[in-house]
Amino acid sequence: MNAMIPPSPWLLEHSPYLPQTGCILDLACGRGRHLRWLADCFRQRIDGGFLTFLGVDRDADALASLVGLPGIETLCCDLEGTSWPLAGRQFAAVIVSRYLWRPRFTELLALLAPGGILLYETFMEGHARHGRPSSPDFLLRPGELRQRCQAAGLRELAFVEGYVEQPRPAMRQAIVARRPPE
Repeated sequence: MNAMIPPSPWLLEHSPYLPQTGCILDLACGRGRHLRWLADCFRQRIDGGFLTFLGVDRDADALASLVGLPGIETLCCDLEGTSWPLAGRQFAAVIVSRYLWRPRFTELLALLAPGGILLYETFMEGHARHGRPSSPDFLLRPGELRQRCQAAGLRELAFVEGYVEQPRPAMRQAIVARRPPE
């Protein structure tokens, strides 16, 4: 587990929604704080071949710390480039924390397989007074995450927005949503 930044309390609270089989994608995973925690929690599912994880980030040095960990694969790529590196792929769950790139939001939601779970948490308007990011390009508007998920046909399971004190003061928005089964 990343000693510097613990897993998100939102992920910890809502991890029971995550599937027991398939591949779980951690998009813009950095050093893999969530992947490490999930791999520890789901060790038996990984060892049994039922569950795998894919960590994607553009920082090769950050991903290097995940190489060789059981059940975790990595992909170093630019999520904000002209081509979408995950085109045509689907996952049992997609986790996103502290990342927003609106031009790819539709493609991000398309990564969810039927019945797949989205667990997304990032900063929203008003966060600038607490630190970075401060650009509106990287801050959700009120209700934006909920609206985008509804427009994509996802069923909301949990949603929250506003000020949080822990792990450090922030304005954030978070959702757990499910793509309907086929």
